[in-house]
Amino acid sequence: MIDRRMAQTGMANRRAYLLKMAVDGRVIHVELDSVREMVRLLSNATNNINQIAKRANQTDNIYAADLEELRQRYDELWSQTRTILRKLSEM
Repeated sequence: MIDRRMAQTGMANRRAYLLKMAVDGRVIHVELDSVREMVRLLSNATNNINQIAKRANQTDNIYAADLEELRQRYDELWSQTRTILRKLSEM
């Protein structure tokens, strides 16, 4: 039973697992893939904002297509954020 629960946490060291359980009473294993995806989306959105700002400063125009792309990236970020928050609330 200990080995099964230890495997669920992703911990490989039995001693470390038992010490963590003795001190805290629980081990939380967090998957960071969704956080990494959110950081990637945030980086893309930031790059798009910078490109649009540069173009707006050069031409004094902002294009509807640029704003629509920003809106889509913003929606993706919020979707990913909601997924992360939902997973955290399930812990």
